[in-house]
Amino acid sequence: MKVKAFEHVRYLWDENKALALEGDEVALFLYRSNILGADLRITNFGGGNTSCKTMEKDPLTGAETEVMWVKGSGGDIGTLTRKGIAGLYVDRLRALKKVYRGLKYEDEMVALFNHCIFDLDSRAPSIDTPLHGLLPFKHIDHLHPDALIAVAAAKDSRAITHEIWGDSMGWVPWQRPGFDLALQLEKCLAENPDIRGIVLGGHGLFTWGDTSYECYMNSLEVIEQASAYIEERLGKKRPVFGGQAVESLPAAERQSRAALLAPLLRGLCSSHQKMIGHFTDDERVLAFINSRDLAKLAPLGTSCPDHFLRTKIKPLVLDLAADADLTSQQGILAQLEPQFEQYRQDYAAYYESCRHPDSPAMRDPNPVVILYPGVGMFTFSKDKQTARVASEFYINAINVMRGAEAISEYTALPRQEAFDIEYWLLEEAKLQRMPPAKPLSGRVAIITGAGGGIGKAIADKLAAEGANVVLTDVAEDRLQEANGDFKRDVSACVVCDVTSEASVANAYNTACLEFGGVDIVVHSAGLAISKPLEETSLKDWSLLQDVLVKGQFLMSKAGVEIMRKQGFGGDIVNIASKNGLVSGPNNVAYGTAKAAQQHMTRLLAAELGKDKIRVNTVNPDGVIVGSKIWEGAWSEGRAKAYGIKVEELPEHYAKRNLLHSVILPEDIANGVFVVVAILKKSTGNTLNVDGGMEAAFVR
Repeated sequence: MKVKAFEHVRYLWDENKALALEGDEVALFLYRSNILGADLRITNFGGGNTSCKTMEKDPLTGAETEVMWVKGSGGDIGTLTRKGIAGLYVDRLRALKKVYRGLKYEDEMVALFNHCIFDLDSRAPSIDTPLHGLLPFKHIDHLHPDALIAVAAAKDSRAITHEIWGDSMGWVPWQRPGFDLALQLEKCLAENPDIRGIVLGGHGLFTWGDTSYECYMNSLEVIEQASAYIEERLGKKRPVFGGQAVESLPAAERQSRAALLAPLLRGLCSSHQKMIGHFTDDERVLAFINSRDLAKLAPLGTSCPDHFLRTKIKPLVLDLAADADLTSQQGILAQLEPQFEQYRQDYAAYYESCRHPDSPAMRDPNPVVILYPGVGMFTFSKDKQTARVASEFYINAINVMRGAEAISEYTALPRQEAFDIEYWLLEEAKLQRMPPAKPLSGRVAIITGAGGGIGKAIADKLAAEGANVVLTDVAEDRLQEANGDFKRDVSACVVCDVTSEASVANAYNTACLEFGGVDIVVHSAGLAISKPLEETSLKDWSLLQDVLVKGQFLMSKAGVEIMRKQGFGGDIVNIASKNGLVSGPNNVAYGTAKAAQQHMTRLLAAELGKDKIRVNTVNPDGVIVGSKIWEGAWSEGRAKAYGIKVEELPEHYAKRNLLHSVILPEDIANGVFVVVAILKKSTGNTLNVDGGMEAAFVR
């Protein structure tokens, strides 16, 4: 097998992997799908769909029947598995032509796809199912490559298609996906039986082949040809995007300014629903947002339906100098608030001018994509994955505009067509089927001491309940290992010495750049030193005061600054100890620091209530299993204080509480969850998670 050289797409076909799948056409189709989805220039997350047709034995008649296997609704070809595909009888799918009543009745066809199901374990068929089913080819790719959408979105798309491919490619004008578009593809093929694919105006590409490999190669070759055609013309007619109008700030300054601005933008974007952010200063973004054509192209919006469903009809371009003073919160808000309000009004006007009598209610009118010339692009959505994907899709849209402007003139979808996609009743039904949000969805938590023990258990619990988590620790090896347990788009990690103001500031910058801000601060970093007074050194005393008390102060101060920028309150939870309430032997430095943590909590609760920032304490006791502070000298010191052996400590601590329970890190994590997710009207409180210690009862 000869591997062709491609410059604009990645050839990823592995002959050995393909040979191992030989004889299983569905497995080869899935393999093809995955390697196509691995290249974001070919199609973005969740975009496009692929299929294959095989002969199967009908379980009812025993006769051979043709079955189409196609990506199901809501899937992603890059991660597609058998669970994500639908299997349908081809003859039944094609028989739907007999009952199709025309464009006005498009939506009723989707329900009829269920009558064509062959594989009872199928994923729900997508709206694009008939586009594959009415074409006769065994293997079909429907992709959204940037280069092809640039051709599809060009003002004279049909002529350019013919210039690139001659009579070997078909072309159909823009039409919303559905059964009628499938009929248009079938008609195009009937009129041009020798074509290798079809360009969909304003939308994307259909290509095919007799085998999975032939289909793959056909797709890559067509995309490569379009990409080369565009690259040859870039900058020839005029500078890309009309040339540069704004100069980018240096990289470090871009990151710094983005971290400062992100919480303000997050607060403004969250007027309807709390949002999670994403930031990028990718060179493709900078080329666009710093260009002379930004003012012309950005308001047009995107062309491909997959793009604007995730990015909204247009971005918000900030009218804010790249070197503006961001230290004055009120001054910046005075500049930004009118711009956001104008965006919301524009969106409402778009909705009112395009709505139909049965249109769903207007959705959140806040921007998803925010462009800051000289700095970069922010995206905000309900979760990190959606915000990141919106960013990726807008970069695709930038590539499309860049290509279309190089070969002709970029054209976006008419507003009515865009609205009919965005507020399509089928899309609304899909949104209504989404599972309910988890209790901490849309919230960002930063946890100190998260490299293991109690801190890691807290991060695990908050993430499981929907939060994004920023793990911090002084030990990078433990931190990286802990962060590796989370899926993409859930966590971030940063080495942080809580005794250093600069290190704490850097940790919060990471949270703002990764997720847009912070809602929950959990100070769990700690250590323990158990010595009698005469053996307690000033170094021991200072270390405990620095990590436990100073660290809590610095984390709270920096966290509150961000929460105030966002404007929707937040939570600070400090992990203290029973030792801050109960006097015990050989514990002067540790117990004093823990008592200081507890009183600082009360002081901050009294001060920050006006900001809707709740400050509470969770008090563990005797968390030995899985706890880092019980490794080494502390456990030896406590065993000595109680006159027992180290290995007897877990039983000792369990027996002394009222419930006779061993306290685990997960128990402390549950306590933190209760404080931030359930006790929403409690502040200044102490929640003991100690199995019941009478001496530590606070009331």
